[in-house]
Amino acid sequence: MNYELIIPAVQDYLLQLQADICLALEKEDSQEEFIQDDWLHAKSGGGKTCVLAEGQLIERAAVNFSHIVGEKLPPSATVRYPQCKTAVPFQAMGLSLVVHPRNPYVPIVHMNLRLIVLKQADDKGPIWWFGGGFDLTPCYAFEEDCQHWHRTAKQACDPFGQDVYLQYKKNCDSYFYLKHRKESRGIGGIFFDDVNQWDFKTCFAFIQSVGDHFLPAYIPILRRHKAKLYGEQERQFQAYRRGRYVEFNLIYDRGTLFGLQSDGRIESILTSMPPQASWQYNWQAAPGSRELELTEKFLTPQEWI
Repeated sequence: MNYELIIPAVQDYLLQLQADICLALEKEDSQEEFIQDDWLHAKSGGGKTCVLAEGQLIERAAVNFSHIVGEKLPPSATVRYPQCKTAVPFQAMGLSLVVHPRNPYVPIVHMNLRLIVLKQADDKGPIWWFGGGFDLTPCYAFEEDCQHWHRTAKQACDPFGQDVYLQYKKNCDSYFYLKHRKESRGIGGIFFDDVNQWDFKTCFAFIQSVGDHFLPAYIPILRRHKAKLYGEQERQFQAYRRGRYVEFNLIYDRGTLFGLQSDGRIESILTSMPPQASWQYNWQAAPGSRELELTEKFLTPQEWI
């Protein structure tokens, strides 16, 4: 595989997917448009950050493309790839998005698709792997949403093997888990790393399938709940649950660590944070409440389809 041909093909796809997702979210909100910020770092690459803020439906959304270059992978990557601890030129490219809706009944959503390529010496072929996935984090959960979300994730995976969805769902349940809270972040989805078990063409096709299934997975859920009425109690609970999201991103998230350790653009990295969040000391949900139902029924890994 030609090192110089891998990057442009993936970049073209990710940039087009970024544009498609931004347009779809703008249509759903109708009040605001994404601000586009093309940026260039003198040493480590560049990207395009797209942010929508203070919309009628979307309180904050970020759909960010980045293309990072360097001479040595940061520790957050080499801990999983000890063979890459030596100084080897690399390129890391990805599309990362998060949507924080204003309506507490519309779930937070996250997706990441990435490619890392290391150029070996002596005319050897590049070392490469894909990673990513998508996951859903509701404040008020609904069984039909969970079933639709996971059904669509399975449809993205099925052309590549009947065991692919089951493995990547298991990965997601394990990864998006707050160990210090003994609690899942949301209802999961799919999560994968080290995807190079097929040839490059097949692996790239898999990444495209995941990306192409994101909007069909999320938009029907968003539309189902965006007009629901809510009050101050629901907004307070939303802020409380957003606090859990912040905790995960700052303590466990590999993408955040990679961005910080690779001297990435801090403004783009932290667009994943919600606009408002809260922490309440020793707060307990009322017995029989929808708030308690979230943790008792939905934040436990289970088979949704």
